[in-house]
Amino acid sequence: MSRLSFLKSLNRNTILIAIAIIGILITGGLIYANQNPGQFPFLQLGMSDDAIAKKALDYLNKEVLAGQSPASLVSVSTESGLIKIKIKIDANEYDSYVTKDGKLLFPQVFNMSPATDQAGQNNGNNTASAQTCESLPKSDKPALEAFVVSRCPYGLQMQRMMAEAIKNSPDLAQYVKVRYIGAVSSDGKTITSMHGDAEAQENLRQICIRDEQASKYWSYASCQMKSGDTAGCEKSTGVDSAKLASCISDPSRGVAFAKVDFDLATKNNASGSPTLVLGETTVQEFDASGKPTFGGRSADEMKQLLCCASGEKLGFCSKTFTTAEAATSFSATYESSDSSASSGTNCAPAQ
Repeated sequence: MSRLSFLKSLNRNTILIAIAIIGILITGGLIYANQNPGQFPFLQLGMSDDAIAKKALDYLNKEVLAGQSPASLVSVSTESGLIKIKIKIDANEYDSYVTKDGKLLFPQVFNMSPATDQAGQNNGNNTASAQTCESLPKSDKPALEAFVVSRCPYGLQMQRMMAEAIKNSPDLAQYVKVRYIGAVSSDGKTITSMHGDAEAQENLRQICIRDEQASKYWSYASCQMKSGDTAGCEKSTGVDSAKLASCISDPSRGVAFAKVDFDLATKNNASGSPTLVLGETTVQEFDASGKPTFGGRSADEMKQLLCCASGEKLGFCSKTFTTAEAATSFSATYESSDSSASSGTNCAPAQ
């Protein structure tokens, strides 16, 4: 073979081998990139993040929020290997997460990083990193607000422990208030809530009783938390049903009252039910290890928080309150019969 023929053959073989090697490298690179999309987003196979976000939004509107105010997409980003989508429902914004293959949607996630608060707690930026009795803000008349939704098991737990504390010491009622989480619908005539219309209607019912028939609020709340019998509880606790119906149907009353709550919830970053706010400080009920900071979900927690925040010793601070954990969900009794009741958990948006 002549030297020229050898070189031509060598060049051809070299080119073929190079092409094969390049093909293997490209195939391997694409597989790796699809498994590690954060490192090579430009090589990712399948739908784009934006397309997956739209798919998730369509699912939420059709399957989760059907018949309620629709969600709109605010932003799309990547966090910890998941697609993070920020959505807006009426005036409130929520974070949800979707897997990169577009198959799994997580309306709520728990951050397990050591530097964050206990999972389930929704704390604002004004929360101390390690709250103590001494670190809580002091006031001559401390004001403790509990943000809840009426059909959340843990919102009911919070109302139950507050009701028990007030039952033990009626003068405590002047220092606490239940507020509600939700949004005003686009037409301004109704409200929405994270668990659907039935919850929204009960929220509005309780708001109207609280603001227009205040003396009946705790007796009604204590009754309905047993089984959810709203009509029976209205009658047995002496609620003026005609006045209540008028408040619910009049947006300038019921919806206007609710909007005050919703605006305060937004201001305090209270999106989880329950969230406790003392003055303008969000209460950290549990530390990073899950240990109760102020006695756990019990009537005693109410006393501890108010007494810690009081500039002067309040009358009930010397009284003994039960330290037993309040039952979650509807319950005929204060204390749960389930020893594994979830303390420190709350209901988060869109779950």
